[in-house]
Amino acid sequence: MLDIDGTLAPIVEHAADAHVPEGTRQILIEVARRYGIVACVSGRRASEARAMVSIGTISYLGSHGTELLRAGWTESVLDPGITDWVRRIHEFGREAETADLRRRRVRLEDKGAIVAFHWRGAPDEEAARAAVDSLAAKAEAAGLQTHWGRKVLEVRPPVRMDKGVGIINLLEGSDVDAVLYAGDDTTDLDAFRALTQLKADGKISYAIRVGVRSDEGPTQITEEADVVVDGTEGVQHLLASLVAE
Repeated sequence: MLDIDGTLAPIVEHAADAHVPEGTRQILIEVARRYGIVACVSGRRASEARAMVSIGTISYLGSHGTELLRAGWTESVLDPGITDWVRRIHEFGREAETADLRRRRVRLEDKGAIVAFHWRGAPDEEAARAAVDSLAAKAEAAGLQTHWGRKVLEVRPPVRMDKGVGIINLLEGSDVDAVLYAGDDTTDLDAFRALTQLKADGKISYAIRVGVRSDEGPTQITEEADVVVDGTEGVQHLLASLVAE
């Protein structure tokens, strides 16, 4: 199981420009042929994650695990507990996207049940961050949750949304005995902890938590990981080792 941005795809200034290198994609296709369950777990929408990776034979967990698009499915399924909040999240995003925000080059990203505000690459990142701080305060005052990532603020419904829960639900009823997860950011720590819990509960025998090291990533990623690789190139080498003869 693999995060996408910062793990399979290098981090770029504009999230819409991110892509998975073709070499990595080809190796992942081979991984999918050999392993029982392969999934990408992303903060992006599941359909966007599939379009980005361009492999239809693996599953996708979007919106940090609350949206499931299984291999072969044509449409994703959203956690029913999130559905009622989508309209409010979108309304907040529309109200927040002011002329001042655009002037500061803060970019809004629609993630379905989540709206994200990116300030990477803004002419004055400090001023842009201050504007995003103000948005975070407004979101919390409106009863919404905020989550900070690598030069991004996510505004979410006030319900549990994390990659760990999504992974546990995806694996429910499966017969896998070993699970590997690779990620680079704060949201991936939930996935790490889910694997630890699955092993402690005796549901799997082996949990392999791979931390993807980067200059901007949280220190907890490497501290909690069983294996550490350097950037997306390190992930590509790791995937190649999984299919080596």
